[in-house]
Parts: sequence; C-alpha cells; structure tokens
Amino acid sequence: MRNKVTKAVFPVAGMGTRFLPATKAVPKEIMTLVDRPLIQYAIDEARDAGITEFIFVTSRGKGALEDYFDRAPELEASLRAKGKTDLLEILNATNMDSGALAYVRQNQALGLGHAVWCARHLIGDEPFAVLLPDDVIAAEKPCLKQMVEAYAETGGNMVAAMEVPADKASSYGVLDVPASISPVLPVKGMVEKPAPGTAPSNLAVIGRYILTPDVLKTLDNKQTGAGGEIQLTDAIAQQIEAHNNVYGYRFQGQRYDCGSKAGFLQATIAFGLARADLRDELEDYIYDMMAMRQAAE
Repeated sequence: MRNKVTKAVFPVAGMGTRFLPATKAVPKEIMTLVDRPLIQYAIDEARDAGITEFIFVTSRGKGALEDYFDRAPELEASLRAKGKTDLLEILNATNMDSGALAYVRQNQALGLGHAVWCARHLIGDEPFAVLLPDDVIAAEKPCLKQMVEAYAETGGNMVAAMEVPADKASSYGVLDVPASISPVLPVKGMVEKPAPGTAPSNLAVIGRYILTPDVLKTLDNKQTGAGGEIQLTDAIAQQIEAHNNVYGYRFQGQRYDCGSKAGFLQATIAFGLARADLRDELEDYIYDMMAMRQAAE
C-alpha cells in the first residue's frame, strides 16, 4: 500500500484546567470513560489503523500517564493466581511493546502546532497521524482506519471533518470545500476559529489528521496565529498554497468532545448504553430520572 502510515503523535501536554480539581493530581488523558482511560480509546483506534509507533508529546506532571502503559507484574500475578483470565486479558491489552512508545516534552504551552513540532525528530521524513485524545469517536470502523484507507489513494494531507452548527463554527478550524456528498473533499482553504458569520462552510476540523513532513517544515517558522499560539491548522493551510494537497475527510461515526464536561458526560452515557453488561441498569436509571424530572415540572 502506498502512502502507508505507521507513526502517530498524541499531544497530551495540556493541563486539563476544565476538569479541575480532578486534574490537579490526575492527567486528563487517564480519566476514565466507563472503564477505560481516554488515552486508551485513542491508542486502540491507532492500533486498528495499522499504527506501530506511538509518540506522546507530554509535559511535567504526566508521570501517571506514562506509567499506565507499563506492565504491572504484581497485579498480573495476582489475577493469574486467582484464575481471573478475563481481567488479565483486559490488562494485557493496555501493555505496549518495548520501544513502541516514545515520549518528548513540550516545555512551553505554545499551541497544538508547537506540540506536533516537538515530535519532529521522531517522525522523520514520512507521513504521520495525529490523534487528539479529547476527541473520542464511536464508529463501526474506527475513524483513523477510515482515513488511512482513503489516504492510501490521495496522499498529501488529510483532516477529519464533521458538520457543525453555524453558531459553533467559531470554536473550530473550518474548511473551505466544494459542495459535495463525497467523503473525500479537496480543501481550498482553512480558517482557524473564524469570526461569527464568516465561516466558509459548516465543515469543521476535529482531532484526527494524517500529515506530510512538509507540515513540520512549515512549523519550523513558529508563526503564531489565533490566540497567539502556533496553530497546526495554519501550517496545514499553507500546504494548500504550496502544494494543493489537502483533503477533508467526512468520517462515519459520532464524535464526543471529552475535553468539555458536558461532552464527557454525554460520552459516558453513550458508551455505557452501548455495553450489554451495563445497558439495562443504566436505561432504567435514566428513565427513572426523567420521570422524576417530568413529575417535578
């Protein structure tokens, strides 16, 4: 397969201030959605897409995140001795092969573009994926796998896109694309957090990317954009001008913004209802709560 993607960058250096006080001691990326940390969903999605090298861009205070992917010999021995093979299988799925996971530090909070740039020496001269763990996507075929399959045909740079309401567009990077129902769309332009009423479309970029090393070369300039930060969107937009090789991918699936409290709670309910072992009890509770709320109105 041409344009094969085997490396992925996970920017996990953020402080998670929207989830204080929990994130005072617990990295946001290992907060649990049902019974799996957010980062585990991102790692599993990357594995399903054929990623074999995982690069974390981290910061001080993230030791628990790094420890999560280490083996736990005492716990494994205890589960094995008690015959709890089902739990042992779940635990083993969290282990990473030696050398598969690498860490680099972002010692200044200068934006997503800067975070990706910090991993440049580990990425080298080949296409790579970027996954933002805050964006959890429920899909029959994992989002990044959908993109990798499409990318094998297009090459260039690819960003995951979804439709958003007009009044929400100013919170995203927005694509300027032709009107089409095709999942793969050539991008004519990108605007990061457009002013209200100025968005070129209702297709917003969310946290899945497949990029060329040329993006890293652009990020070498450390040009700041919206919010005074080095924006990844701006670096991708420059590839349109230089190479005309940026594509939006309208993925199949439901995205949850687990960087917000409301989105995290919505995802918890949705993923809980999708579990056969939790569905009935959770549905009963939701119905009871709704009945009580309606009775009180």
